Amino acid sequence: MGLSLYRRMLGYVRPYVPKLLLAMLLMVGVSALSGATAFLVKPILDDIFIRKDAGRLTFIPLLVLAIYVGRAFLDFSQSYLMNGVGQRVVRDIRDHLYRHMQSLSLSFYLRNPTGVLMSRVLNDVALMQSAITDAATGLIKDIFTAAFLMFVVFYRDWRLALVALVVFPFAFWPIARFGRKLRRTSTRAQEITGDLSSHLQETISGAKLVKSFGAEEYEVDRFATRNSELFRLSMKVVKVQAMTSPLSEMFAGVGAAAVIYYGGYSVIRGNSTPGNFFSFITALFMLYEPVKRLSRINNTIQQGLAAGSRVFEVIDTLPEVAEKEGAASLPPIREEIAFERVDFRYAPGGESILKEIDFRVPVGTMVAIVGSSGAGKTTLVDLIPRFYDPEEGAIRIDGLDIRDVTLSSLRSRIGVVGQHTVLFNDTVRNNIAYGMPDAPFGRVVEAARRANAHGFIERFPEGYETVIGEQGFRLSGGERQRLAIARALLKDAPLLILDEATSALDTESENVVQEALDTLMRGRTTFVIAHRLSTVRNADVILVVEEGRIVERGTHEGLLSRDSRYRSFYLKQFEEKKTDPTGAGAGRG
Repeated sequence: MGLSLYRRMLGYVRPYVPKLLLAMLLMVGVSALSGATAFLVKPILDDIFIRKDAGRLTFIPLLVLAIYVGRAFLDFSQSYLMNGVGQRVVRDIRDHLYRHMQSLSLSFYLRNPTGVLMSRVLNDVALMQSAITDAATGLIKDIFTAAFLMFVVFYRDWRLALVALVVFPFAFWPIARFGRKLRRTSTRAQEITGDLSSHLQETISGAKLVKSFGAEEYEVDRFATRNSELFRLSMKVVKVQAMTSPLSEMFAGVGAAAVIYYGGYSVIRGNSTPGNFFSFITALFMLYEPVKRLSRINNTIQQGLAAGSRVFEVIDTLPEVAEKEGAASLPPIREEIAFERVDFRYAPGGESILKEIDFRVPVGTMVAIVGSSGAGKTTLVDLIPRFYDPEEGAIRIDGLDIRDVTLSSLRSRIGVVGQHTVLFNDTVRNNIAYGMPDAPFGRVVEAARRANAHGFIERFPEGYETVIGEQGFRLSGGERQRLAIARALLKDAPLLILDEATSALDTESENVVQEALDTLMRGRTTFVIAHRLSTVRNADVILVVEEGRIVERGTHEGLLSRDSRYRSFYLKQFEEKKTDPTGAGAGRG
């Protein structure tokens, strides 16, 4: 599994193979010059210090200087190239991951906390980059360095080399011993990091709620618990990383001790020269360095594999709402929107949310959907833009199943204004023109005027170029809703969904926003979810939804005129204002 996963990660390097090959060539040069450094120890000792050769004294230092300058240049060049590849790989993986996340269905975001997804895009991808390019750099450079130094070792004394290399398998033992353990610990640490990111995102965006309930210490304790768990896991990783290299070094020391004894014995007996021995021992010590680095590289790879498995888990998630191959573009809506015996549940085998929903809405009709909280009202309208697909039945526009048309053409025909307005930390203009960046400024202003938003926008010192802050925190609730209405007006979609668009507003703001909504609804097919029944009196048809079923349908007056569920809702809301217990007064209202 680890090898196939790593091979998949390396797939992101494929577009940069030419740069990678050049970097590898430069690494070979760095490795060769490292070997040459060890090779020169023999002539330095034997020719300069023992034979006192003045000619060599002039030549060899210049050669050493040239080797170090050349190695520095090649090392810089390969490092720059490889890091450039690494940064491009990070960019590509993040782009791929984010693009895929944008293609996933709404249900995916309901199952996965925001902070966890942020951690995968930011932290996990960075760990993957280390495993792909940093580890590849180390592997290539260390393998070639080891090969050149091995040549020097065997060239100088093959018998002594065999003595030293007996210990090498033991030097690799810690790498194999701790690798899998490190990956398991890293996976858990990355999960906790995602939980911490989620906690931060929730408590920072919900700072007002935290303070209003005096829950600062509670949140601090929750954060500290997770942070302590991350610390514990991080220390496990540190322990493994700290143990791997010293254990390898300890085994290397055993080999070095044996070599010094045997080599010293050979020099004393006259079978070797001091220069030959020190050239050998220098190469040997330099050879053990790549082994130590390989242990660290393995740690990096294991952490990257743990991160890669989490990233690919998202990438391998398929959209639950998928566009059919060869889907056609939705023609202009001319006749009706029809729900045909629609059933829906959020998870297979889960509780049914909608059951046998069946109704037709002629173009230009205003449909109000009312009912108790949790009855399935929002889920019903969420099926129209295909945020979800029905389990049974079909939704048709002019007889065409919406699953047979492209998502972009379907959603371009639908405008949505919800209770919880989503605004971005951007200018007023860009928030109104969201999804339509090329919209002329005049059209943006006209949409704001029709939404009763132009007045308060003009009072800002920077007008339409004012940055409104995260989620529009610089605006009141009514102002945020009017920007959302302006956005829908600019989109000019023929089908409109209003999901409790005024329920969170005070009476004064509601009146201003309702006036803007009346402008928005004019001439459009509109689905209105309303908690305040006073806002749906003018609906062409009212659907009463209870426990996922349409239990009543009719006009405001018609439903009030009989003993209906709608009438009980209406009287309950207005009982303090009504003097007629039969509800006649309510009907006249």
